[in-house]
Amino acid sequence: MTDTQTAAHQTGMRLRELAFGAVTAAAVRAALRLGVPDALGENPETADTLAERTEVDPRSLRRLMRALASHGIFVEQPDGRFAHNEMSRLLRADAPRSMRYVTLWATEPWTWQVWPMLDEAVRKGGSVFPDVHGKGFFDYLHEDAPESAETFNRAMTQSSRQAAEDVADVLDLTGARSVADIGGGQGLMLATLLERNPALHGSLMDLPAVVAQADPRLRPGGALTDRATLVPGDCRDEIPIRADVYIVKNVLEWDDESTRRTLSNIVAAAETGARVVVIENLVDDSASQRFTTAMDLLLLLNVGGAKHTTDSMLTAMDRAGLITGDVHAVNPSLHMFDSVVAKPRGGSAG
Repeated sequence: MTDTQTAAHQTGMRLRELAFGAVTAAAVRAALRLGVPDALGENPETADTLAERTEVDPRSLRRLMRALASHGIFVEQPDGRFAHNEMSRLLRADAPRSMRYVTLWATEPWTWQVWPMLDEAVRKGGSVFPDVHGKGFFDYLHEDAPESAETFNRAMTQSSRQAAEDVADVLDLTGARSVADIGGGQGLMLATLLERNPALHGSLMDLPAVVAQADPRLRPGGALTDRATLVPGDCRDEIPIRADVYIVKNVLEWDDESTRRTLSNIVAAAETGARVVVIENLVDDSASQRFTTAMDLLLLLNVGGAKHTTDSMLTAMDRAGLITGDVHAVNPSLHMFDSVVAKPRGGSAG
């Protein structure tokens, strides 16, 4: 076989692997739902032993494990036993940086119904979720798929916990007296920053139902309650918070109008010179571009939103009246845009 023929075969094989990519996602989900990552300890085990522990068919489990091992999830040893590796350990519930719920969330049943409609979403440039499920994404989750909604909440908490530590490692808050986490979910980021900076006071703003379930450290009776204020509301309508530093993480991704309103409301609330730190997944200049571009397409399918490029984020911040300085990676999937408010305080964007 010539070099040209070999290259052609390899290209074709790679394309087949990509076309069958849903099989890999399904296999990871199956392993999680069967409890395999937690059933396998530090010692290698046979498929028969694992099957007995998880109460499944041993021959089928061996086939599942072999498929996963071919993608670098678990290791099949020469004697046929299976062992954990760095990637498979992330699926364990007790892993320090576990991705269990993030992985389950990415493979929830409704995803298999919307992904085949991606061509239609691209054709019309908007969400197809209501076309498939008869209602908007979040209404569907909370009304028709409570188990999936719970998985979503746990996935967001898991992801936020990891990101909060990474952000706290690189975000210098020297000299700041107050920080506001806008659209900050349950406040894991804010709680982490307050713990790292004992003189800092913080405000958490998100929708009322979200703030009501804020991190226990921030709620009345919590360890940080004396330095934390919970502010229920929609950042697209108004931001009634004055702070030295505003943090906006993975909020500016729903649609252009929501991005404009949120940034304008921050500028309206802040004093000139206040610091605004925007943290986002980018679809360019990213070490995890396959992940961020996948999330970008999922946003298109679900809510008609989009992840930003570096230029689109800088443009949106400039139009809002922010002067952006440093832009750098927080971790392989997050970038931080550090800016200050340039315009005098004005009225709400409304």
